Amino acid sequence: MEKYTIPVKGMTCASCVARVEKVVGKFDHLQNVAVNFANEKLTFESEHENVDLHEIAGKVKEYGYELELPNEDHSKHIETNAAGHQHDEESYSGVKKDFLVSLIFTVPIFLISMLYDFEFFREIWTINHDSTNKILLLLTTPIMFIPGKRFFVIFWNNLKHFTAEMNSLVAIGTGAAFLYSTIATLFPGLLFGDSHIPHVYFETAAVIITLILLGRWLEDRAKKKTNSAVKKLLKLRPDKALVKRNGKEEIVSYSDLRIGDIVIVKPGENIPTDGEIISGSSNIDESMITGESMPVEKSIGSKVIGGTFNTSGTFNFKVEKLGDNSVLGKIIKMVEEAQGSKAPIQKLADKIASVFVPVVILVAILTFLAWFIFPESLQFDRALINFVAVLIIACPCALGLATPTAIMVGTGLGANKGILIKNGEILELMREIKTVVLDKTGTITEGKPKVSDIIPIDYDEKELLKVIGSIENKSEHPLSKAIVDKSKEYEIEFNEPDNFNSKSGFGLSAELNGKQYLIGNKKLMEENSVELSQVETKYNDYSNEGKTVIFAAENNKLIGLLTIEDPVKESSKSAIEKLKKNGLKVIMMTGDNDLVAKSLAAKIGIDDYFANVSPEDKSGKVKELQTNGSRIAMVGDGINDAPALAQADVGIAIGTGTDIAIETSDVTLVKGDLNDVLHAINLSQKTIRTVKQNLFWAFIYNTLGIPLAALGLLNPMIAALAMSFSSVSVVTNSLRLKRAKI
Repeated sequence: MEKYTIPVKGMTCASCVARVEKVVGKFDHLQNVAVNFANEKLTFESEHENVDLHEIAGKVKEYGYELELPNEDHSKHIETNAAGHQHDEESYSGVKKDFLVSLIFTVPIFLISMLYDFEFFREIWTINHDSTNKILLLLTTPIMFIPGKRFFVIFWNNLKHFTAEMNSLVAIGTGAAFLYSTIATLFPGLLFGDSHIPHVYFETAAVIITLILLGRWLEDRAKKKTNSAVKKLLKLRPDKALVKRNGKEEIVSYSDLRIGDIVIVKPGENIPTDGEIISGSSNIDESMITGESMPVEKSIGSKVIGGTFNTSGTFNFKVEKLGDNSVLGKIIKMVEEAQGSKAPIQKLADKIASVFVPVVILVAILTFLAWFIFPESLQFDRALINFVAVLIIACPCALGLATPTAIMVGTGLGANKGILIKNGEILELMREIKTVVLDKTGTITEGKPKVSDIIPIDYDEKELLKVIGSIENKSEHPLSKAIVDKSKEYEIEFNEPDNFNSKSGFGLSAELNGKQYLIGNKKLMEENSVELSQVETKYNDYSNEGKTVIFAAENNKLIGLLTIEDPVKESSKSAIEKLKKNGLKVIMMTGDNDLVAKSLAAKIGIDDYFANVSPEDKSGKVKELQTNGSRIAMVGDGINDAPALAQADVGIAIGTGTDIAIETSDVTLVKGDLNDVLHAINLSQKTIRTVKQNLFWAFIYNTLGIPLAALGLLNPMIAALAMSFSSVSVVTNSLRLKRAKI
């Protein structure tokens, strides 16, 4: 299943979103079609290898919208991102230009129309009424056909398909006022006979278009700020790179980089993409990607991450990953997909928006008929003005912006603080979390276990380490790595074991030099009837200190033990206290025995824990906790507890910022700090609170505005100003989140 993200031009309200989704959704092979109004992006998925994007774009264009198709290269998603931001700039400058053109003509129209009713002005303005109306017609016409053209083009496209949205309301309202005024100016006798001097409404049409363009310009300015997180991430990646090809050095653009290229990085430069150092060494600042506060020493064979900063030496590296496959590409993609996703709370707004415009047009027609037919004397002028006011006040822009702008700012704020959230649904769900389950290794502890004690029995230390290390060297377990690293300190050369076997949650077994060895925990020893009475006291003492005890047996006879200690992170205890203080239940889950788990739990202030839990059983424990209806967040490293992360309502991977964590979790905490679990929950609460505020004001605005307009209590020009202000206010309210303390 491949996912596509494509910028959309021409959308102006929530109804446009529904329209584009409906058109694209008619293609049978496309799934999960969604459009985000705030970042103007269309996303969909397809199992087909060759999706004809041009066919989709052609169909969308029939309805007045334009898809900006991505470049067909390895950096597709990042280049699409860049194209999207370029589209933002073009849209912003286009609206600004149209607004300024409209303003230049509107100012004299408004002044003449408003002042003409005053006698002092008519004494200065010696041009008669008919000629004044013709001057107003000449000044208004450029507004209707240059900056106003955008509304009428989309209205015409909609009309051809018997649909309507915000542009239809503006086009019908201003078009009616302009057409009526033009006929009243050029052919007054057609409407009222020769005895009546008609009133014209050129200023109404001109001011409405100008104010709506002003509102859209201000809205675009504000919307640009909601997407600052992705722009900030894009800036980490340099546009150009110095590569060595055919023995020569040359500067190439990022899009020209290829897998296998040799890239030269000098001090003070950002690394363009992921790869492996083949010559030279340096210290790399990876804080922006991994959260590691100190520069990391890198040399030949070390992996480097695109977007990180080279602080000292010069080195060459071989390109291994590009575009979406790079760590930075995955982070950018995750943030953008989160910003483009829809939270469940948005469904109601989408349903209303899909039927809103046709209902408003019906209400406007009924308003016109009521004012025109029912009064004792026909009031065509009042009927027309109130008809226009209803259409303009009801434009559903604020409704369309209420949820996506808050989601964009919320996920962007999270990304800036090292909290990567997969989508809007997860962002909304996190505020409901009641229980937080913490995996021990790498979550509560640093995830860097070290051998602290070696106790041989009938062996010396080096011999014992050689036996244990030779067998542990075949395992990928983090504790095995700690033992292997300790063995290397003794410059031990490992033997190759036979019949190696790993039993999850117990340990290892293998043959060396014709002898059978068991390396593992107490359960493995007891299962094989290994006598442990002579070390029982040591075992209890070490366990009470929070150390993990590894036993070694030869032909079912104990030959020694060693202990492994994984230091607790400095921030863990205070983070757990804060989680509990905020009403959250905190549970620790570990594969360690009960004594070790109890000791550690007491040390860090955890009341509940699960001990002796194998990686396979972790998801079952999470499922048990969910049976009472409580929302569960599982926090782990995203590697050996992936099933548990998937089972939890929200899976949180902590402390890596690498591929596996980003792909397996709902939330990734790049800095590896448990405090960010609470920060993520607070972010969810504040974001959804902002969404609810936005939706409340958007609904209230239309609920109050439409009746006022229908009753003749709202001038169309005031309606246009109010409509524009409502959109800007919703975006501005969302932007307040950027300053929120989480």
